[in-house]
Amino acid sequence: MAVCGTVAEEFEPVRDAFVRNFTALGDRGAAVAVYRDGRKVVDLWAGTRDLDGTEPWQRGTAQVIRSATKGVAAAVPLLLHQRGELDLDAPVHAYWPEFKAHGKEGVLVRHVLAHRAGLPVLDRPLTPAQALDPLPGIEAVAAQTPVWEPGTDHGYHALTYGWLLDGLVRRVTGRGTGEWIADEIARPLGLDLWLGLPAGEEAAGRAGRTGRVEDVEPPSGSLRMRPKRSVTAAYDDPGSLTRRAFGAITPFPDQNDPAYRAAALPATNGIATADALARFYAALTGEVDGVRLFEARTLAAARAQESAGPDRVLVVGTRFGLGYMLHGSASPFLAPGSFGHPGRGGALGFADPESGIAFGYVTNGFRKTVTADPRAQALVRAVRAALDAGR
Repeated sequence: MAVCGTVAEEFEPVRDAFVRNFTALGDRGAAVAVYRDGRKVVDLWAGTRDLDGTEPWQRGTAQVIRSATKGVAAAVPLLLHQRGELDLDAPVHAYWPEFKAHGKEGVLVRHVLAHRAGLPVLDRPLTPAQALDPLPGIEAVAAQTPVWEPGTDHGYHALTYGWLLDGLVRRVTGRGTGEWIADEIARPLGLDLWLGLPAGEEAAGRAGRTGRVEDVEPPSGSLRMRPKRSVTAAYDDPGSLTRRAFGAITPFPDQNDPAYRAAALPATNGIATADALARFYAALTGEVDGVRLFEARTLAAARAQESAGPDRVLVVGTRFGLGYMLHGSASPFLAPGSFGHPGRGGALGFADPESGIAFGYVTNGFRKTVTADPRAQALVRAVRAALDAGR
């Protein structure tokens, strides 16, 4: 298996695991990057970047990262809080008056980030065309009645999380979440990461000049999560919160449509390289080339447990901080203090402050995994093994 890139000597187990992802787990095109204490120690890519399997993956090839977008988007309200522009304990309607309707007076900003707002579904799902417009989703969650008393329980807001967050960000800053990320996060760090792909990047990818953004293959295999049967049964039930949460846009847009990639859906359609994901998380926990995003108090808040236990949407037990999944059986990261976010289909980004590790993995070989893709997990285990061997 031809693998391109570099790996520090002590992290050779990651290269071995990356090769096995192709030879044993069926990956088709992917990249993995790992930083340690702000220094890149793994930068690998392999396979093909196009659906025909003829064009090799290149340095800088980027992919849709699905819900790994949530971890990037969560940094926006946390940085606004860090700057004194947003109070995490304020009611959402203090910034967004229209949101107060239909029993949502008690929804706090931190409830939105911790999936405790009680708004994982829309009674009237959006069409793809509505979803790609920034306003209908925001208006829909403002008009929605909670399905449980806000703040009393948690359930994964698979799609509505993005509109809830974007509604807040727009009212506090006057900019959409995608614009804010571009200006305040991606540009200072030099990230190949977008929430709303610029037309020039779309055109470059399709012309094959830089190998930037290529199509993903349709998800294959059965829906998978831990434990498998319970979530599959919930997803198969049209009336379940699981099915309704993932069906807040019906039908889901074609992820290879340029119009989808140009839109900004903070819950699900970010586009990034593996290096950008890892570099982003490295900057949350420490300095990267002179840039650090989170102060110590913000980092502590991001990964302090806000929600834990049976998830009303994902059915299994989940743990959330403020906008980030925390290490657990449903979302295994590196260690108990790790925080980050997987993307349905395979992508994963996270940081582990105690070890100084920041990790990013992207793939175009989508699977029907929700949180614990076996390819990403194999790479995480390899990072852990490399750290253990170095002790």
